[in-house]
Amino acid sequence: MSLRAIVYVRDPPSLEILNQLLLPHETVYESVTTVQQGYEQINRMKVRGAPAIGIVAALTLAIDLQLKLQTFNKNPNALDSDTLNMLNSPLLLGNFIRDSLDHLNQSRPTAVNLFRTSDILWEVTSSGIKKNLGTKQIIETLVDTAVQMMNDDLIDNNNIGKYGAEFILRNGDKRICVVTHCNTGSLATSGYGTALGIIRHLHTHGNLLHAYYTETRPYNQGSRLTSYELLHDKIPSTLICDSMVSALLSSHFSFKKIDHKITAIIVGADRVAKNGDTANKIGTYQLAITAKYHNVMFIVAAPSTSIDLKIKNGRDIVIEERSEDEVVFVNGLIKQDEIEKYQIRKVRVPPEGVKVWNPSFDVTPAELITAIVTEKGVVEKEKDGKEFDLEKFLMSQN
Repeated sequence: MSLRAIVYVRDPPSLEILNQLLLPHETVYESVTTVQQGYEQINRMKVRGAPAIGIVAALTLAIDLQLKLQTFNKNPNALDSDTLNMLNSPLLLGNFIRDSLDHLNQSRPTAVNLFRTSDILWEVTSSGIKKNLGTKQIIETLVDTAVQMMNDDLIDNNNIGKYGAEFILRNGDKRICVVTHCNTGSLATSGYGTALGIIRHLHTHGNLLHAYYTETRPYNQGSRLTSYELLHDKIPSTLICDSMVSALLSSHFSFKKIDHKITAIIVGADRVAKNGDTANKIGTYQLAITAKYHNVMFIVAAPSTSIDLKIKNGRDIVIEERSEDEVVFVNGLIKQDEIEKYQIRKVRVPPEGVKVWNPSFDVTPAELITAIVTEKGVVEKEKDGKEFDLEKFLMSQN
């Protein structure tokens, strides 16, 4: 069983989110009952990863409405007048859903899955209103849609793992070594993962010799989260610093602990433009450059929901910039003495007064990407082409 970042139960309704800020030292699930709590989970990066962000946003709205409806059915007097009016009026319910989706959309601006989720949930809501459905029916339809999104994501991840592994092994290699960046596994999705899903598939079928993964500064999703997952699944792996990848790929050096040739670098995506330019965790772009130089495959693994055909190329992707605290402070375990237990502490590294730039993502040009692996199959460029035709690919799959 892979780890679960999202635990949802429909009846009786409950939603718990794994607080990834405490990983890998503490495993704590937090109850989410309102849209605002869901917003904070996403905005504070207690949950992260483009697919997981979209799913949590959907389930957050679903659980909020389910609990309101549950109280309405059992004890309507416990609700305030605004909520009572909303649950009696499809139009007022629609206003609440629209406002909630707009609020959730502001939690993380780069991940396209969040906005796609919002569009889908609003479509089913507005459709229900036009059909003169009652508020209970509209809520049930929205919940059905949110649950289906979660289930579909898990199926998609397994397909991505299969297609990606087959593509990487197509030259006849039996056992290979790969590199990955950030965290793209069960903790970033509904389960299994995208880039890490490919690694899981390789491992399960005996094709993975070793996986190397970066710390992924400044938020350390690799050292905190990918470590946690790979150890949990007993996948042979080694943690490296972000600045070590070029040395790892180079044939000019001989390291005592490194004696394997790297076949591919596999990463996820927060948003893929129409031409294949890909926004992903900061540091991805430089990995693509070194992969190109060392003639190593650079694979982007992402569900088709992460492809944004409205964006022509990467120059149009909005890049989120985050607090300087994520760069100047690090969290870790500190032990005061032999009696006291280990406790998580935040410590400052650089001196006071330093200037900090902290973009959360960068954009890798399509030219540097070998292939984009989706749940629908693998997308490659035309011979000698520099860009992908993702619109043509998606249309051919429908």
